[in-house]
Amino acid sequence: MTTAIHRMVEACRRGDDPSVIARMASGWAVMGQRQVLRGYCLLLPDPVVAHLNALAAPARAQFMIDVSTLGEAVMRATGALRINYAMFGNLEPALHAHVHPRYADEPEAMRTGNPWAYDWSQAPLFDPLVHGELRDAIRHNVQMLARDCELARAKHCD
Repeated sequence: MTTAIHRMVEACRRGDDPSVIARMASGWAVMGQRQVLRGYCLLLPDPVVAHLNALAAPARAQFMIDVSTLGEAVMRATGALRINYAMFGNLEPALHAHVHPRYADEPEAMRTGNPWAYDWSQAPLFDPLVHGELRDAIRHNVQMLARDCELARAKHCD
């Protein structure tokens, strides 16, 4: 089966997707096609699998570490109050994780609601000219967090 997730991963592999933030151990961090919340991202597994439980335990753990690392990188780059995480796979039956930064300046009615309640059709499309600086800041934070993790691992192994 080919899904939008499969097509997105193929574009990442080819280097055709300007929304790519970074190649992570479990897959690809990308900016969301619609920036309904500034800094909205996804983690796409590579290789693509049907759902989280289709991964062996070590790969499943790595995917969860990577999605939380991406969330931390988004939080640092955007100054978000918190990060909401979501994995559904109902419309696109392939594993992918949504990373939604949440902000104090969101409209009162939306601040505590589900991000899917926003009008996604009105959200700006990802544009490298508009969102490239934020993508690069998130990339920098992903790289710094990965480096810090490697340093901590090396120290632990000494």
